[in-house]
Amino acid sequence: MLAHINFRHPWFLAIFVLCAGIVVSNLGHYILFRVLRKQEEQQTTRWGIREHLSRPARSIFSFTCLAIVLPLVPGVPDYLYAILRQGIAMAIVVALGWFAVGSIYVFEAIMLRRYDLTAENNIQARRVHTQFQLFRRMLIALVVIIDIGALLWTFNDPRILHYGSGLLASAGVASVILATAARSTAANFFAGLQIAFTEPIRIHDVVVIQGEWGRIEEINSAYVVVKIWDLRRLIVPLSYFIENSFQNWTREATDLLGTAFLYVDYSIPVEDLRQQLKRIAESSPLWDKNVCGLQVTNLTDRTMELRCLVSARNSSDSFDLRCLVREQMINYIQQNYPNAFPTTRFAATAEIPVQSSSAPAQPPLEPASFQKSARQ
Repeated sequence: MLAHINFRHPWFLAIFVLCAGIVVSNLGHYILFRVLRKQEEQQTTRWGIREHLSRPARSIFSFTCLAIVLPLVPGVPDYLYAILRQGIAMAIVVALGWFAVGSIYVFEAIMLRRYDLTAENNIQARRVHTQFQLFRRMLIALVVIIDIGALLWTFNDPRILHYGSGLLASAGVASVILATAARSTAANFFAGLQIAFTEPIRIHDVVVIQGEWGRIEEINSAYVVVKIWDLRRLIVPLSYFIENSFQNWTREATDLLGTAFLYVDYSIPVEDLRQQLKRIAESSPLWDKNVCGLQVTNLTDRTMELRCLVSARNSSDSFDLRCLVREQMINYIQQNYPNAFPTTRFAATAEIPVQSSSAPAQPPLEPASFQKSARQ
């Protein structure tokens, strides 16, 4: 049966080359990314090569095989051949843009593998992660623009270039209108550039915005996502961090000083409470062993204000340590000085009327109601 098959037939040769190209490309793709996956499994950090580059690489291999086999297909009309060739060329350009975007993600993962956000002192890591996140979005936008331009160049037609020139000319007028209509978008874009270089905020920074305590969870091209302590999300425009003031608790370092105020009576011994605060701090793993002190910060006509000052490694430990100091200091005062809590004192004095020696002593006047009831 095989003797009757003409292996030199153009159609058979085209189909054979097409199948061989697809098989070879898929086999090479499988071997390459199989090796890369094993390399990633041996490392503690993953680069994301298989995740971001596997599918665009497969697309490039497949469309390249089609572009090689297409001239070998006989009997294709010229107009259909031109359409197929143009479609394959555009598909290859799109696949290359997809591959370039994936390469940006891989490059980011490779550069950030040395910067661990979970480390104790992660200021440098947060700075680098923030900058790379913003630069990644800008590079992806640049790749998309270049890819669109490459798609136009694949047509190789002066008329399309002429239409493109006219489109760019009209875009000059449209840009003025769009700039007026999209001022907030442009402001957020330039605010993103300022944040990337001046670094008022970084990923995982602890901030207080509009009375809400939270962490910077995500920095996008238009807004920032702040994770509130009760798991809510606060969405804030990028321009807000440039135009308004806010609190950043981890701008230079993560350690903080925490305060706990006590209001007690003047009779309590301050030195004893100071020693008790030291014992509480030394027994707690939340204290970073840097600052621990108690001072009288204010006096009123009724109470004495005591400030307990303790330091911690980060904002979470500082909050928990402040709560611990309040609870145990109050408990200590309750057990040892129960009468030292703020009290209000009243003093009553009896009025003794001054009488003349010659006049007889008069009985005290009785209330009108008592006199009326007595007469009845």
